[in-house]
Amino acid sequence: MKFMQSRIFVIGFLILGSLMLSLTMVRSGLTYTYGMGFWGPNGHDGIWHIALSESLVRESLGMPIFSGERLKNYHIGFDLFVSFLHKVTGIPIVNIYFQLMPVLIAFGIGFGTFYFVYKWKGLGASFWSLFFSFFGGSFGYLVSLYRSRTLDGESVFWSQQAVSTLVNPPFALSLVIMLTVLIILERKLYIKRHFFLFLIILIGLSVQIKVYSGILILGALFMTGIYKYLLNRDFTYLRIWLFSIILAIFFFMPLNRGSSSLIFIKPFWFLETMMILTDRVGWMRYGEAMINYKSAQNFLKMTPAYFLAFLIFIIGNMGTRLLAIGNLKRFDIKKIYPISMILFLIIVGGIFLPTFFLQKGTPWNTIQFFYYSNYFTGIYAGIYIDKFLSQKRNKYRNIFAVFLIVIATIPTTYSTLKNHYLTKNPPSMLSRGEIEALKFLSEQPKGIVFTYPFDNIAALEAERSAPRPLYLYTSTAYVSAFSKNHVFLEDEINLDIMGYDWGKRKIEIIKFYDSLDHKFVWNFLRENNIDYIYWVKPQRARLGEEQLGIEKIYENSEVEIFGVK
Repeated sequence: MKFMQSRIFVIGFLILGSLMLSLTMVRSGLTYTYGMGFWGPNGHDGIWHIALSESLVRESLGMPIFSGERLKNYHIGFDLFVSFLHKVTGIPIVNIYFQLMPVLIAFGIGFGTFYFVYKWKGLGASFWSLFFSFFGGSFGYLVSLYRSRTLDGESVFWSQQAVSTLVNPPFALSLVIMLTVLIILERKLYIKRHFFLFLIILIGLSVQIKVYSGILILGALFMTGIYKYLLNRDFTYLRIWLFSIILAIFFFMPLNRGSSSLIFIKPFWFLETMMILTDRVGWMRYGEAMINYKSAQNFLKMTPAYFLAFLIFIIGNMGTRLLAIGNLKRFDIKKIYPISMILFLIIVGGIFLPTFFLQKGTPWNTIQFFYYSNYFTGIYAGIYIDKFLSQKRNKYRNIFAVFLIVIATIPTTYSTLKNHYLTKNPPSMLSRGEIEALKFLSEQPKGIVFTYPFDNIAALEAERSAPRPLYLYTSTAYVSAFSKNHVFLEDEINLDIMGYDWGKRKIEIIKFYDSLDHKFVWNFLRENNIDYIYWVKPQRARLGEEQLGIEKIYENSEVEIFGVK
């Protein structure tokens, strides 16, 4: 189709697609009549990144949501970049995170995809690769249509889709890094010394941007390097890998010495939960049968049952990107193009790793490996569609094929935006009263803030109201994020993910709030170096200000802040 071969058309599509991708972010973090709104997972994940970035601005590697502990088992590259931009520009971190970075990264992904595929396979292929990078979706809407007559269901098969790329900013930035690496490799720019140095720095840094991307690109480079060396004694890719892995270890180890203990083998967990959980595929009888066959070691029935579940997982998540298999053909092992091999290995690695490994605390985190499989399969799907449409076929047959591809691809993108990011009210917010109180606290001498523990029961009772205040939404890092201080304990979700033993501290906090022992509560605040207490009315301890040894330093209609004497 000739108009898709127009450079102006493709560049225009790149710009519009980048703006569309940004819609999941740019409305969050702005102030409305009710306060500051947060759409989608931004009410938790976005708040965490703001808290961490604010902590890094203060040149602290302390854990902002677990005072007294050092940051560990986390990749901080994205947050360092946000804090750097704040220092250079003076733009508030909340606006850098929600308004500036999404647009820049979305355009970076779009331009990187366009330039890489255009130089590799041509203009038509670059258009279709862009299409999948912006609009690629799962077949989850088929499950939702069957169950509830809706087009929802982006992550029914577990993996997020293209529309949600930016709600995981480290993942989004890692795609820009990976595309830059691929462009340097494809154009053989590494021949020049400065590009070689730039290449290994990018690959080394990838583990601090998003560790999953670092594992995949380093693994793919190593395997490609072995292949090239065995084929014709070409040491180039192994040399790139060797320097990169040394740099990656240097960047990774200081904050991640114990991270290997967070990963454990658990084959087929995603397949089992996909079939059983009602918010996924929810084919409970089939899922239970799979697990029973596995428990009984009935391999005759277990093997086909798990294989079918695996096919559902792959087909459901990939959607129309599965057209990429059209590129498969008989090939000569001695003529495999290195870039093709790297992409293939990334795709296979992204499927293999979550199939067999989980993460402690939040087991489903390893599904993020699969995000890269989805993305790069989309590039191959774009290449195949361009080949298909370029053949001498009936014009109307091609138009019909394009129509089917588009209609089958975009429903989850449409429904995710419509139902989760373009609604009038967000699911969570920070009220104007809390904004004012936290601003006041941010202007005080830095110290440790003590808050009320997250109340699951109260949060469940408020579930139907929208927007919900953050303290009734989920356990988040919002006090740390907007007070620009470290907090004694908040955001239990991320503490779990990073492997902190926070349960004992939570028990002590509950004991503090329930205690009538004057000596215990007095000592508790001082032994833990608490400087401020932040309470949303009517949050309180059982004992009063006199017994606690605190004095009120701020109050409005919603919040009280106390200083510890």
